[in-house]
Amino acid sequence: MNLDLGPALDRSALLAPPVVAALRGWSRAGDVRVAPIDAELADTAAFCAAYDVPLGRSANCVVVAAKRGGELRFAACMVLATTRADVNGLVRRHLDARKVSFAPMEQAVTLTGMEYGGITPVGLPAGWPVLVDAAVLAAGAVIIGSGIRGSKLELPGEALADLPGAVVLEGLAG
Repeated sequence: MNLDLGPALDRSALLAPPVVAALRGWSRAGDVRVAPIDAELADTAAFCAAYDVPLGRSANCVVVAAKRGGELRFAACMVLATTRADVNGLVRRHLDARKVSFAPMEQAVTLTGMEYGGITPVGLPAGWPVLVDAAVLAAGAVIIGSGIRGSKLELPGEALADLPGAVVLEGLAG
C-alpha cells in the first residue's frame, strides 16, 4: 500500500464535515486513519491500482433508496470491492421494501453532505441503517471513503459494526 496515513481527527481538513462530526462522537475514532489521494483516482479500481491497495482491502459504500407504500427510506450498504451488494434480494427483504434501487447521485450527495465517489458510512444521517457484509468485518483493516474524493479512510473492518444503525448481514454481498 502506498498511502500517507495519519490519525483522521488530526487531519480533519481531509474529511467531509459530517464525517468530522461523527468521528468526534465515536468511540472507535482513534482507530481511524486518513490519507490524501488524487481526487481523479477516487473510484475504486483506479484508486486500488494507483495506490497499490488490493481490491479485497477496499470496501464500497452504496446508498440505496427503499420504497414501500409510498414511503421512501434510505440506507447504506458496505461490501468489499471484490463483491456487489444483493440489493434486490437480501437488502430489499431486510428493509421490508417493495423496491430498492441505488439512490440517484444528486439525492445521495444532498442527503449525506458528502461528495459522490467519497460517500462513507461514517457520518451518515441519523436513522439510516448501515448494512455491513460480514466479510468486511473479517477483512482486517479496510479502506473506505472519507466523505470527499480527495482522501480515503483506513479502519478495522469490525469497527463498522459499531457505527450508529449498523447491522451485520451474512451474504449481503452476492
